[in-house]
Amino acid sequence: MTKSSKKVEKIEQLLADPWIVDIQALRGKTAHNPDKHQLFDALHTYVLDKRQEGIINEKEAQNMTKTQAYMDKYQFTAAENQRFARANFTKLVHTNARFEGVNTTLPQTQTIMDGMSVAGVPVEDILTIVNLKRGWQYITAQNSPLTLTMEKQINKIVAAEDALVPGELRQGKGGVNLGSEDFFEPPLINEKQEQSFLQKILADPQMTTTDKALTVMYHNMRQQIFWDGNKRTATLSANKIMIDGGAGLINVPLDKWDQWNELIANYYRTNDMTKIKQWTYDNGIQGLQIRANLALKSVKDKTSKRIQKQLKNIADQNPEIKPKNDLENKNDRPSY
Repeated sequence: MTKSSKKVEKIEQLLADPWIVDIQALRGKTAHNPDKHQLFDALHTYVLDKRQEGIINEKEAQNMTKTQAYMDKYQFTAAENQRFARANFTKLVHTNARFEGVNTTLPQTQTIMDGMSVAGVPVEDILTIVNLKRGWQYITAQNSPLTLTMEKQINKIVAAEDALVPGELRQGKGGVNLGSEDFFEPPLINEKQEQSFLQKILADPQMTTTDKALTVMYHNMRQQIFWDGNKRTATLSANKIMIDGGAGLINVPLDKWDQWNELIANYYRTNDMTKIKQWTYDNGIQGLQIRANLALKSVKDKTSKRIQKQLKNIADQNPEIKPKNDLENKNDRPSY
């Protein structure tokens, strides 16, 4: 590595984190190195700009969180989102069946959904898979917004074989085993309150589609509004909201199932869905890149362009700092 490239590498290391740079020392180098005055002055300005940019971006992120949390990651039309869901029925059913402890492989799930039996798979598991498929078929065929009546119908389908009264709201005590001797007992269900809650969330203009879906999903899971099949019903209900708003799909990845189980148990204990909503937003929202929300990407792009422009200005003012595509220098220094 040449002497020039070592200098450049040192400069890049210096700029990697503007908050660890000793600005006073950097400014002092200007006085002790008159021949490099322009370089150190440019670096000093760049570090200050980067710090200010970081502060501004952090404030913008905080303001965005306050005004509109959980921005939609995807922008489908409702019809496109319906087709996207249908194209992924097998994966969705395969994941949702895990709520009931079904451990079939993806090929086995597909075989069962195709109407054939699989050796070694209990009848109860087969029925769970078949009913989930019917549930997904139902929500992707409905063009009207989600209602409590529709949620009842979803439960009637997916919990047909295991609920005390499929499709009816729970009228007695319920409970969820959280492991060990920990047990969560949800409140009694008031149908008018549940109806009002759903209508209020869906009508809130300050909430994104994704935020509405996650809120309804986790509210319904903890409330245990039905006799059985609450996680399955809540997940399909939430995805109905996602589909209607063209925001993609909610599907907890199986390789992170243990993390999700810990978060849902903690939510049941605390009644604070903040952590599990954020985790699901970060890990469980699925869609197509071609339908990615460009608004989320624009902030990163603007920041990147601003940084590249600053780096280019420094390089233009200081010939020893050359861009990677400079043929004279491309083999002896890292890129910006």
